[in-house]
Amino acid sequence: MSKDNPSQLEKMLLDGVENNTPESVKQDKIFDYTNENKFTFTLTKELVEKLELKKWFDSYKKEAMVSTAGIRGPQNVLYPHDTRFPINTIGITLATLAKALVLKEKYPNDELVKLVGCEVRYNSKIYLDIIARIQSALGIRTLTPTERRTIPIWLASFLAFKLDLVGAEYITSSHGISVKNATKDLNNQGSQFLPDESMEFVNKIEQILKTVDEKGEYKIQFEASKNDLIDEKTMQKLNNGIDLYVEYLKNGVANDKNIELIKNFDKKIVIDAVGGAAYNTLSKILEQLGVQKNFDWLNTQEDPFFHSIGKDIKDGKFYDWSLDITVVAKDKNSREYFPVIETLKYDEKLKNYPTDTVCLVTDPDHDRLSVVQVDDIKNENAIKAAGVDTVRLDDTRVLCVFSANQAFLMIMDFWTQMLKENGSFDEHKRFIIKTTASSKTWDEWAKNNNIEVINTPVGFKEIANAAKKIEYQIEQGVKDIKIKDIFGKTISLGNSPRMILGGEESGGMIVGAQDIIKSLNGRCALAMREKSATEAIIITSALVASLDVPLWKHLGRVYDKNNIIAKFDVREDIAYYNESEPNIDKLKEAKKAGEGLRTKNDLFFLALAIAKYENKITLENIKDILSSVFKNLDFSNLLDVKFVGDGTYFDFSDKFVEIRPSGTDAKTKAYAGGADRDELFVFAKTLGNYSGELSNEYKKYLSEDYVNTVKEKSLKVYEKFAREDEDKREFKIPNYKNTFLK
Repeated sequence: MSKDNPSQLEKMLLDGVENNTPESVKQDKIFDYTNENKFTFTLTKELVEKLELKKWFDSYKKEAMVSTAGIRGPQNVLYPHDTRFPINTIGITLATLAKALVLKEKYPNDELVKLVGCEVRYNSKIYLDIIARIQSALGIRTLTPTERRTIPIWLASFLAFKLDLVGAEYITSSHGISVKNATKDLNNQGSQFLPDESMEFVNKIEQILKTVDEKGEYKIQFEASKNDLIDEKTMQKLNNGIDLYVEYLKNGVANDKNIELIKNFDKKIVIDAVGGAAYNTLSKILEQLGVQKNFDWLNTQEDPFFHSIGKDIKDGKFYDWSLDITVVAKDKNSREYFPVIETLKYDEKLKNYPTDTVCLVTDPDHDRLSVVQVDDIKNENAIKAAGVDTVRLDDTRVLCVFSANQAFLMIMDFWTQMLKENGSFDEHKRFIIKTTASSKTWDEWAKNNNIEVINTPVGFKEIANAAKKIEYQIEQGVKDIKIKDIFGKTISLGNSPRMILGGEESGGMIVGAQDIIKSLNGRCALAMREKSATEAIIITSALVASLDVPLWKHLGRVYDKNNIIAKFDVREDIAYYNESEPNIDKLKEAKKAGEGLRTKNDLFFLALAIAKYENKITLENIKDILSSVFKNLDFSNLLDVKFVGDGTYFDFSDKFVEIRPSGTDAKTKAYAGGADRDELFVFAKTLGNYSGELSNEYKKYLSEDYVNTVKEKSLKVYEKFAREDEDKREFKIPNYKNTFLK
């Protein structure tokens, strides 16, 4: 739970939860998850019916099939056993049991070692305890951080790979609203489960519920909260993995030159550890690298309410904007503003810092990075002309807000120039991996620098999957490595390529290592499997320290030097309901209605892409349909329409537009990138907010029955893409006898 004296905003949240939780739920925990002794929980047929677990499971299964980042959902922050919510102690119990049983069947005679970690969200420590106890009851050794403290998700991922674990589990909902939580499942590579991996344990949950139905009950064992198989000692011996990770960083972004740049920088760089969890690990890493004195910190105290950041009162009710600082809203006068940035209170917190001060903002699980910089208000018009958003701090200063698309472009350019200067760039064919929703500027920049681009569906697990396909071919000794991206383009990478950057527009990135990364048992990788704000912070700090101009001016330099035309990117987020609604019945009803609207919008565009893929309609037919529906938009230079794994991508000669349904919520995301910012906004807003109604022109080519079949077809298209040239390296559990794990 949060602090003893909650703020007014947190009190509004907690009071809303308390008032909307029935007394029957408050009184009945189902099983006593606070009992630290060994016990058995018997799931009966009566309990399944009472808790409506089959209805819960149907929603859970649906989410697992499409989720981009863990199976997320709201929880009852005061009463986590409340099964009216998607995330609850019973659901965590069933999912953990199912995952453990899948592993036991796959590796019946091996020692199984898994890691579990979490950030600061409500009830995370309870869920961690449940996971560790169920796994240990089944003989799975579970590594937990010292004193079960928080760690970042990238560290859990790194250790899963580096220590050759059978996997890891991490409790987070990234930068989502405070009442949300989730488990992100990491496989033995340290990468998030793809849908087919999730379905293995989801099917096992279904079997457990079927057993209860047939036999009347299912007994689930909980080991004592402290037992020999819940292993904190190993993590203590490993300094919670920090020593190994610093060694990895020195092979990449924390090279001698970057560390010297940071050490010699004469200004402080500010790190805002929103939620507080990043501080625990990152501060120790910076200390080991000898640069801790170059940084100041904000929000170092761990807080599940995230220091009220992103929180608001809207129409007299508590409202949560999430922790995404790029979210744009409109006030009563239709003026656009950044609601999350306003709650960061940088007008006060950065008041005494000089102009040009850079603040690096990370999220509770410390995987995303946002970059902002203080500047003189007299430069505001020039900053906006460069495509960088601003927020006024006071009468003399503004805050430059860089999108991840802009920040990561500068980072990959900086890293490439460094490799060229030290003579190592030409030793390997270079590539970047990016999601389709990320900036078109990255493609233009890469072409100018003779760097290949691999586009993937949205989600960092897709970036990791692409990297693993390349690594598999390296391991096989392939002389001309080839990979097909989500656009169907085959990219040739030679025989020993290296990654410059893997990144996504939502703020996640990783830099490939110069030397092949090896696990303790000799497995090889080009890059780690999870985005890391620590990598991003170190390389961004070195970039800032190397510059003689503000970042927005340097961005202009990068554009000019690389002949960038498509300088602008926009994103329209359409939320179909209020996620902060405290009444779960109203929340479910609103979400269901919102999902209907989201799906209708999605199918309208998706059917066009799938029909073209199946040669049922032509590009000219699609232009006719779109022109008849969106009379204010020009589709004359539309070049192609493609399904890109989880959304529909419109490729124009001068821009792109992607319409994508959220994989975790009743939301639609509309992305656009190109040369004319005003035009991009119109396209994104118009297409993203469309109702999905089929026009007469549409029905001339495609029937409503056909439209209703395309979602299932698209899943098969995605599965074919994901499996093509897949990593076939079989994971063999090593003998841990001579490793850190003994």
